[in-house]
Amino acid sequence: MSAVTRQDGAGQGGGDDARLDGPGRLPRGLAVEAVTVRYGTAAAVAQATLNVGPGEVVALLGPSGCGKSTLLRAISGLEPLAGGRILWDGQDLAAVPVHKRGFGLMFQDGQLFPHLAVGPNVAYGLRMAGIGRAERTAQAAEWLNLVGLSGYWDRDVATLSGGQAQRVALARALAPRPRLMLLDEPLSALDTSLRADLGAAVRSILAAADTPALWVTHDPDEAAAADRTLHLPASPAHLPR
Repeated sequence: MSAVTRQDGAGQGGGDDARLDGPGRLPRGLAVEAVTVRYGTAAAVAQATLNVGPGEVVALLGPSGCGKSTLLRAISGLEPLAGGRILWDGQDLAAVPVHKRGFGLMFQDGQLFPHLAVGPNVAYGLRMAGIGRAERTAQAAEWLNLVGLSGYWDRDVATLSGGQAQRVALARALAPRPRLMLLDEPLSALDTSLRADLGAAVRSILAAADTPALWVTHDPDEAAAADRTLHLPASPAHLPR
């Protein structure tokens, strides 16, 4: 993780201060405090510190190899920490496994289940949460409507365009109502014009869902959809407050 060279703010998230419930209370939302991730003796992320407040979308913008995706995986619990802490609403998540953190993940390729149609893909997380068939079908249909794919329930995912597939992946990730979305280069596989249009759509969908997000990207135009952007140089170093 490289040092931040500049922070841009737009809309509600212009600053980088922790969100507080009130005087002396713990920060709300995500707080990353001096996090280090190592592969052997090499530091992929060193002393990274950032926060994402309620309802805020923060972009991590930087080139390949700067550690931004590694940090995202560490926040999700997929990478062990060599140092530092990750907290949600002031609670240290060190002992909380991936599936209990309540974070949604969306990757570059969407990773849709090829054996399931669009609707069952979106409903998958709801089914894993034990929600009954009628209720999860209704909820999944609402999410498909939100992402602009209301008539696609029975479609084979293999027939979807790249943009449609990413909309389905976003609907599936949001359906279980995560308290934070982690977006790892979600639009990088799409062509330039589609990235711009879908980037704005994703931001609108996150706002409609009232879901904060940390959005990793190498594309400045894609990062422009965020409330705030952290700019990362290439060499692994640290991400200050």
